[in-house]
Amino acid sequence: MLENQNQAEVLWPRLVANKLFRKPSGSNAFVADFPAVGGGAAEEFDGCSPDADAHRGIKRPRPQQRNKALKYRLFASTWNVGGVAPPDDLDLSDWLDTRNGAYDIYVLGFQEVVPLRARNVLGADKNRIGMRWNELVRAALNQSSPSPSPPGSHATGGGGEKQKVHPVRDGLGGELQSRDFRCVVSKQMVGILLTVWVRGDLRRFVRRPSVSCVGCGVMGCLGNKGAVSVRFWLRDTSFCFVCCHLASGGREGDEAHRNADATEILSRTSFPRRHSSPSPSSSSSSSSSSLGSPQKILDHDRVILLGDLNYRISLPEAKTRLLVERQDWKSLLENDQVVRPTPNII
Repeated sequence: MLENQNQAEVLWPRLVANKLFRKPSGSNAFVADFPAVGGGAAEEFDGCSPDADAHRGIKRPRPQQRNKALKYRLFASTWNVGGVAPPDDLDLSDWLDTRNGAYDIYVLGFQEVVPLRARNVLGADKNRIGMRWNELVRAALNQSSPSPSPPGSHATGGGGEKQKVHPVRDGLGGELQSRDFRCVVSKQMVGILLTVWVRGDLRRFVRRPSVSCVGCGVMGCLGNKGAVSVRFWLRDTSFCFVCCHLASGGREGDEAHRNADATEILSRTSFPRRHSSPSPSSSSSSSSSSLGSPQKILDHDRVILLGDLNYRISLPEAKTRLLVERQDWKSLLENDQVVRPTPNII
């Protein structure tokens, strides 16, 4: 008890200062399968630099190939696990749809990977449980599975519907059927865990991964609520993924707290900015025209927000269920906190 009290006494002034100066929470360190090139800071990793490619003996694409539009399939999903540690034999294959075998990137957000007790919120980061989730993800993604179907073939989707499946190409002419997925970024803040995995052959095209954490919990700065954000470049496109756990509560007006959390996350999330000379093949003025990395969430080319947002239908449960039975979607949407008129949070 005394140890926890001492932790709180040490952390509290720093948390107050972070709130006053609107600083991100936590450190910029993250977990990945690959260390930074040259032993630099993790957020400065540039896995697609000419020097790094030369070191690995990788032949870079010619300028005309860089202008070619490439398509990748991305799987993004979120799960509030309720503070329950995963059993060692938990199989995530169904959740990750690994039997489909058609995804190139996986972005997985977890909430409450640790119980939201004072010891976990105020104490040092508890990453052991997060590592267990990562190992389960690794086992599911890299287990043996059928190769993607050839062009023109069909796979059965949900409800028995036939869906056309095309094998994904790496942009250099070769069909890829690898089941070798690697973690490029994994970051945990208290109970929020965001982990990103890519096909092993794509890893060399992932540049400058970095993270930013914003706590919106107790006093507006503790990490029991808030967001973990990850950004990186895949070839010439910047991506930002935001895993949120917003304020809970089902009383009238509680959605205002969720809106406030979203505003804080958008305003306080900040990534390291690095300036470099523009790509020789680029003529656009967009952010993708320069290797200098965007700093704010909405500055990126592609943004995906996921998580336990806690928004709900602002009606009594009995009435909500009745409207569902009647399939009165119009009335439900009119009372949906996500879509009904609210102050602009962006």
